[in-house]
Amino acid sequence: MAQIILFDLDGTLTDPKEGITRCVQYGMEALGYAEPDLDRLTPFIGPPLKDMFMEYCGFEPEQADEAVKKYRERFSEKGMYENEIYEGIEDMLRTLKESGRRLGVATSKPWVFAEPILRHFGILDYFEFVTGSELSGERVQKSEVIEEALRRFGAGPEDKGNVFMVGDRKHDIFGALKAGVVSVGVTYGYGGYEELSQAGAGHIVDTVEELTELLLKL
Repeated sequence: MAQIILFDLDGTLTDPKEGITRCVQYGMEALGYAEPDLDRLTPFIGPPLKDMFMEYCGFEPEQADEAVKKYRERFSEKGMYENEIYEGIEDMLRTLKESGRRLGVATSKPWVFAEPILRHFGILDYFEFVTGSELSGERVQKSEVIEEALRRFGAGPEDKGNVFMVGDRKHDIFGALKAGVVSVGVTYGYGGYEELSQAGAGHIVDTVEELTELLLKL
């Protein structure tokens, strides 16, 4: 089987800071929690939203569900497009695709949002499958997303050594380790070297150019 490369979306393919933080702020305010500094909300980029609302705000599960609902209200109308693709990403995807690699997206974001974002930036067609969570709350943990992506690719246990999960946060690394695939961390996103290293990333790179070179060598 050809090498399979799964990419996280937020902080790995695109920089969604403005959209995500403004939508998080909107969700918080709906429940009476004020956070005027958007920079303080960057930890929300990557992890499951419900978990982060409970951790950051101290919300009960029901409150976190309501905050996620309000977040999605703004995100679906405006926030998903307050986003930028990282420089060099499309060139990297084209190069990897032409080299025979099979590409997919594995994100904790609901796939109904992920696909339009990828289409908006003109990179959707590089991927065989876009796997994400469901709006119902199903499949939000990264290991579950990766396992579903592997199922769609037809990859069995014997293929996992030839599957790479690329992401910028510890949740991507933990998910890859739990799913038994090779992890690649990128520091140009929102996790940083220390977070990725402590999570046990198999490889860590600093730029899109380094990522391209690494994936072509592996």
